[in-house]
Amino acid sequence: MMSRKKPAGVQLKAPDLFVFPRQDALCYICRLKLRESLRMEEIYLDYNATTPVDPEVIAVMADTAERYWANPSSGHRLGREAAEALATNRGAIARFVGADPDEIIFTAGGTEADNLAVIGAARANRDRGKHILVSSVEHHAILESCEQLEKEGFEIGRLPVDERGLVNPDDVSRDIRGDTILISVMHANNEVGTIEPVAEIGRIAGERGVLFHTDAAQTVGKIPVDVNRLHVDLLTCASHKIYGPKGIGFLYARAGTPLDPLLVGGGQEKHRRSGTENIPAVAGLARALMIAETRMETEDDSLRKLRDGLYKRLTEGLDGVTLNGHPTERLPGTLNVSVAGISAAELLVRLDGEGIFLSASAACTTESVRPSHVLTAMGIGNRQAATTLRISLGRATEKHHIPQVADAIITTVHQLRKDDT
Repeated sequence: MMSRKKPAGVQLKAPDLFVFPRQDALCYICRLKLRESLRMEEIYLDYNATTPVDPEVIAVMADTAERYWANPSSGHRLGREAAEALATNRGAIARFVGADPDEIIFTAGGTEADNLAVIGAARANRDRGKHILVSSVEHHAILESCEQLEKEGFEIGRLPVDERGLVNPDDVSRDIRGDTILISVMHANNEVGTIEPVAEIGRIAGERGVLFHTDAAQTVGKIPVDVNRLHVDLLTCASHKIYGPKGIGFLYARAGTPLDPLLVGGGQEKHRRSGTENIPAVAGLARALMIAETRMETEDDSLRKLRDGLYKRLTEGLDGVTLNGHPTERLPGTLNVSVAGISAAELLVRLDGEGIFLSASAACTTESVRPSHVLTAMGIGNRQAATTLRISLGRATEKHHIPQVADAIITTVHQLRKDDT
């Protein structure tokens, strides 16, 4: 039997079939055999959701796990060596975003960093006020943190966006009140890729004495990020978005920023986040950032060309294709489009069968379609939202993938439209 081709840049293995009902397992085996017989190349285009771990990162993590397994809080030699390894990697990570090492707080990922930034800063500053401003297109880790704070008596103001997903800095300036203690606006949106005017918003916040947080999970390692140039007090990073391991991230907290911890116990991370540090994961994150630093400029240019080439092919091969997000101020690898007259959910299922993996911008169930809050905030109605695809390119996306993906989407859309007539 011919060996099955793996997705470009992604290591997959068949899941344990015992976790499937028998019928589902047989269907899975049939799909594998079909792909083997056709020698299909699988193409992953969901990099905004997560990225494969770089092999170099895996090697560094394995070496670190073997050499620095001791608790860095221990006073003996092995503990001191582990603490030194942790400090070295912390320093490398801090330099990448223009921070001091003591300003980096390691977390279990972007969600925890967002929670700590919003909830921790709000609780630490409640004596100054209870008003918080967030954009209407934030990640749910921010929005649900705000819902929790509302239960505690805080008041949440939501900043609108325009049809391209942009926050207007004038709206920020207008909505700041005397009791505003925190503003949170993401650096770039995970669905449509729009890059927000964070530096300008940060200047406004600073002039008004308001703490400013940005969720930079989609930008660190993809475009230049410097905490001082962005004028932020708090910044979130998630490792798994940049070819690092899952389960690790960090929150940058400018020196002197009041922050109540969410996790208490041993007092690690200068009492801002207790729990024994995951040194192998920290080392993996540091190496992922180092790799990103050497490749960022060339990858940016390459991804823009591939992204724009795919969009051009789709618009030439299909009518009713609409670009969502800013046409230029957008992440280099992100393409969000609505395709009139189709169900994005059905399109994804068919593309999955052909070994092409991407996302929709609506959460679909058998009972209803819940439109993305991002698209809703941009003024996109439920009908158009249900036809929307998020295509996110990455390091393993190659030039020859573009016509393959475009042809598969175009052919499948024509079939879906024909089925509906």
